[in-house]
Amino acid sequence: MNEVKNHWKKWLYWFLLGVAIIIVYKALDNFGNIMEVVNTFFTIIAPFFVGIFIAYLLYMPCKKIEKTYLKSKSKFLKKRARTLSIITVYIIVLLLIIILINFILPVVVESVTDLINNIQGYYEIAMQRYNELPEDSLLKSEMFNDLMENVKNLDIKQYIQLDKILQYLGNAIDAVTSIFNVFVAVIVSIYVLAERSRILKFLRDLASVTFKEKIYKNIDKYFNNSNEIFFKFIASQFIDAVIVGILVTIAMSIMGIKYAPLLGFMIGLFNMIPYIGAIIAVAIAALITLITGGLSQTIWMLIIVIILQQIDANIINPHIVGQSLKISPLLVIFAVTVGGAYFGVIGMFLAVPVTAVIRILVVDYINYKKAIG
Repeated sequence: MNEVKNHWKKWLYWFLLGVAIIIVYKALDNFGNIMEVVNTFFTIIAPFFVGIFIAYLLYMPCKKIEKTYLKSKSKFLKKRARTLSIITVYIIVLLLIIILINFILPVVVESVTDLINNIQGYYEIAMQRYNELPEDSLLKSEMFNDLMENVKNLDIKQYIQLDKILQYLGNAIDAVTSIFNVFVAVIVSIYVLAERSRILKFLRDLASVTFKEKIYKNIDKYFNNSNEIFFKFIASQFIDAVIVGILVTIAMSIMGIKYAPLLGFMIGLFNMIPYIGAIIAVAIAALITLITGGLSQTIWMLIIVIILQQIDANIINPHIVGQSLKISPLLVIFAVTVGGAYFGVIGMFLAVPVTAVIRILVVDYINYKKAIG
C-alpha cells in the first residue's frame, strides 16, 4: 500500500513540475501581453493606492482631532467624534489647497514665466561677466574654456519654452488628476479613515493566525516602529519645508532679490531631501541671484539663507520631529544618493525613513546574536 502511495506521489510531483515548466514557458513567451495586463490592472487600482496613501498622511491629524472631540462634554460630539474629525481634516486640507491655488501658485508661476522669458538675456550677461574676468582667473582655466565653447552658441530659450513646459505640465496633471481617479481616491481615503480600527484589527488577526506568536509579535513591533518613523518623517519634513520656504521667501523679499517667491518655494521644497536637497537648492538660488543681482547680493543671500538653515536644523526641525531618527549624516547622504540613483526624487525622499527601519532591524539582529552568543 505504501509503495503504491509513494508511486502516485512521485508521478504527481513530476506532473506538477511539468505543468509549472509549461506555465513559466508560456508566461515568458507572452511576456509582453502579460506585462500589458499587469500594467492595466495597476492603472485601474492606482486610485485605491492613492486613497490609502492620502488616508495614511491624514491619519495622525485625524486621530488627534478625534481625541479632542472625545474630550468634549457634548454627547453629540463624542458620539460622532470620528466622523467630525474626518470632516474637519478635509475642510482644513481644502482650505490649504485653496490658499495654494489662489495665493502661492500664481506668484511662483509668474516668477517662472519671467525667468524663462529672460533666461537668454541672463545667459548673455553671465557670458559677458565671464569674459571680463582676468586671464589668470581660475574660471578661465582650459577646462572652463572648453565648457564655455560648448555652450557659447547654445540657444537656451529654444530648449526652455513656456508653452512646451505648460503643455507637459498640463498633460501630467490630466494624467494624474482625472476627475474619476481623484473622486475614487478621496472616497477610498475617507472609508479607510472611518474604518481604520476594523482594518487594523483584521490585519492583526490575520497575522496572529498566520504566524507563530513570536513572529507575530516581531511583525507587530516592526510594523508599529516603521509606521511611526515614516509618518513622523513625511509629516515633519513637509511642515518644516513650508516653514523654511516662508522664512526664506520673506528674507529674500526684504533683501530685494529677484524671483524671491520662486527661490523660497524651491529651497523649501528641496529641503524635504535631507542635506543634499538644501545644498542643491542653495546652489541654484545662488547662481540665479548672481546673474540677476550681482556678487554682493549673492553673498548676502547666502549668508542669510545659511543662517536660516542653521536655525532650522538646530531649533525648528528637531522641535517638529520631536526626536531624531538617530542616523548619522554620512549614512543619510549615502542613502539619499543610492535612493536617488535607483528611484529618482521619490527614492531620495524616502531613502532616510527606509534606512532608519533597516537600521532598527540590523541593530536588533546584532543584539539578538550577542544575547545568544
